[in-house]
Amino acid sequence: MRGEMSINIEAALERLWQCAAASIPDWLPMRYVDWLPNAYEIALGFRASGKGRSNIYLVLLDYRDRRKEAYGVYVGMSKYPPAERFDQHKAGIRAAGSVLKRGLEVLTGPTLHLQRIKRADAERIEFELAQALAAAGLMVKGGH
Repeated sequence: MRGEMSINIEAALERLWQCAAASIPDWLPMRYVDWLPNAYEIALGFRASGKGRSNIYLVLLDYRDRRKEAYGVYVGMSKYPPAERFDQHKAGIRAAGSVLKRGLEVLTGPTLHLQRIKRADAERIEFELAQALAAAGLMVKGGH
């Protein structure tokens, strides 16, 4: 679907979710975002030195009502699995305001290789990943 108009991709994804929701992997995003392939490439440039208990995660943020860029991304780090940490944000538990108000979904795919890593690596990668995504032109929150 690379190069296809976003409206066509959105419609195809909607049909896919309706027909096969139970069989779709967690890492597949629920909506089309034109910068997602770039986010994958950027995230793949980061590596951890070893195993640990920390996870890096990305959350898709919805800015369609406020900005020219329809979507942004929140970069976070947690000892919790990304989906569980997203649920905490949405429930107001140690929540970043941007995720609480604008968080749509966890973008699991780009950071699959950055799960269960050392805390020191996670702190460094969270900060550097946020900077790299911002340098690529994405609207970035978090990453501190």
